Amino acid sequence: MILDFHTHINPPEVVEKREEYLTCDIWFGELYGDPKARLATAEELIAEMDAAGVDMAVTFGFGWTDMGLCRMANDYVLEAVARYPDRLIGFACVNPRCGSEAVREVERCVAGSLKGIGELMPDGQGYSLDDEATMRPLVEVALAYGLPILTHTSEPVGHSYCGKGTVTPAVVYRFAQCFSQVSLICAHWGGGLPFYELMPEMRRAFGNVYYDTAASPYLYDDAIFSLAAQLVSDKILFATDYPLIAQRRFLKRVRETGLGEGELKKILGGNAKRIFGLVETVTMAESACAD
Repeated sequence: MILDFHTHINPPEVVEKREEYLTCDIWFGELYGDPKARLATAEELIAEMDAAGVDMAVTFGFGWTDMGLCRMANDYVLEAVARYPDRLIGFACVNPRCGSEAVREVERCVAGSLKGIGELMPDGQGYSLDDEATMRPLVEVALAYGLPILTHTSEPVGHSYCGKGTVTPAVVYRFAQCFSQVSLICAHWGGGLPFYELMPEMRRAFGNVYYDTAASPYLYDDAIFSLAAQLVSDKILFATDYPLIAQRRFLKRVRETGLGEGELKKILGGNAKRIFGLVETVTMAESACAD
């Protein structure tokens, strides 16, 4: 099974009327103000998955600051998951600053079959991931329903880019110290966090922390796959950040990194299956061979 752990979809209205939404949210405006920055619908994601041979994908809307817009995004994800239940795993986007309102929205989305929370956008939504008081209600509802939380993270050094933000390894470490029981998926390799797991205290704190590979070609040399696999092969989750990166192109690069078959199997889907408790089914590739 190949599972892309990080994809974005938006309602057709947002895609078609992008200009109107640019002024609704500063962070959305920063990320999508350039007309070349792609937005995709659920149908476009499924078409990309079919072309790339991706069996399943975790998908979510934008992490809006306004909870009304979050509900709009979640409604679309709920509809998409209902249309493609064997292909999409939906996450709920909420703003933790909204406290009980965010908790109620997560509960509504869980009732509609969504399986996680995210992508959190702390810088854009106006809070810090290591603010214990802000994050506790969200973590508690995640634990109550067995939901993983996926957050944007970034490296504390290197080039600047739109949406980089300040959720660096130090911030994630403080979050993990407060909330060690919740499963936390750190997007974009956790800003380099896998390498900090060489430190015994960090490894202990990060027992339930995973790392997705979203946007990796824009951030790291492909050698990061083989190097990180030596440290945390059970925690790496294949992720593209589609539509930022085409699944076909990224899969080809991952398969050319020199990873062993066992490591590839874990990274491309095995680790994700463990998070969701998925049972192995016939993959698209196997089905095609049978036909």
